[in-house]
Amino acid sequence: MFRTIDAFDVKGKRVLVRADLNVPSKDGKVTDSTRIDRSAATLKELAERGAKVIVLTHFGRPKGREDKYSQKLLLEPLAKAVGQAVAWADDCIGPDAEAAIAKLNNGDIALLENVRFHPEEEKNDPAFAQALAKLGDLYVNDAFSTAHRAHASTEGLAHLLPAAAGRLMQVELEALAKALGTPEKPVAAVVGGAKVSTKLDLLGNLVSRVDYLIIGGGMANTFLFAQGKAVGKSLCEKDMADTAREILEKAKAAKCHIVLPVDAVVAAEFAENAANKVVSVDAVPDDMMILDAGPASIEAIIDRLGGCKTLVWNGPLGAFEINPFDKATNAVAQAAAERTKQGKLLTVAGGGDTVAALAKAGVDEAFSYVSTAGGAFLEWLEGKTLPGVAALEIKSGGGCGCGHSH
Repeated sequence: MFRTIDAFDVKGKRVLVRADLNVPSKDGKVTDSTRIDRSAATLKELAERGAKVIVLTHFGRPKGREDKYSQKLLLEPLAKAVGQAVAWADDCIGPDAEAAIAKLNNGDIALLENVRFHPEEEKNDPAFAQALAKLGDLYVNDAFSTAHRAHASTEGLAHLLPAAAGRLMQVELEALAKALGTPEKPVAAVVGGAKVSTKLDLLGNLVSRVDYLIIGGGMANTFLFAQGKAVGKSLCEKDMADTAREILEKAKAAKCHIVLPVDAVVAAEFAENAANKVVSVDAVPDDMMILDAGPASIEAIIDRLGGCKTLVWNGPLGAFEINPFDKATNAVAQAAAERTKQGKLLTVAGGGDTVAALAKAGVDEAFSYVSTAGGAFLEWLEGKTLPGVAALEIKSGGGCGCGHSH
């Protein structure tokens, strides 16, 4: 179990909130404010409850203090998202930060400068964590997307002040616990993307947790190759064939059904609207490459999902960036979204490409939960302990009930 902000009486307290406002920007302007908008709920609630809200975040990967990574450009979109003026401090520790915080009234919000301007942040330096802790009475972590890193503002601080999860972190952890902690069975996982090598831990963990593992994208080619099928010019990690066979064996032992494509859409080149045709996976021409799962595969996957109660999704089923090789990803995502709307399926998805693929399929709003936290979402699926989450757990003899061993 982890503590939430419901446990705190925040009135008149200085509350340090670690948010993830690391948003895309161009020419000093924010180009996508999704993360800022998602963080607003926690900040607004704390302000409404009379806290002095102090926002900590990082922006980019600065080497020391670099003006181009100043967070000043976040002030305007943040003020818009929370519906009130936001104060600013030129540093996240020391006299500048202290002076800005001293001026806050109950219900005010301040944004401090980039925590990564101090190299001690990423080293989780105890003295730096202490300098941050000095600025607040309570600590709230609302940045699930950085929870897989043990940094001073994501992990160190949680041991120095009374700590809780913000609303965004809470929603994320509850969604993940429902999907993999104590899911309603049968559970299916869709895992796609280019390479098996980057998702080995993920596949290894999922075969022991799900009933159906649906493999797509370039990684499916490696599994087909491992089963002795010719894959032509397809993206394929031939040196991973033994590993793929081990995963197939492990799945069999765990009674997890691995679902691979039975037909494929092939083309001679990786290009938008390239001439293409559908072939059986047993008949891929030598001079062609697999760019998507075929219609029979789509039907088989959708059919499988028809009997499932929970779906975890990470990675596309084909080259979704270019038409018409987004067909399998779109069709399966739309079918999953439809079952979610009917209340028959809990759908949790995450990872960079996944968010883009689901948005392209027009279903990113229709899934039960879509996580924007790439690395942290993946490490959670791999069964790893996330330092930023572990630091918020209420220590008791009985574990935290999230299905992970700590």
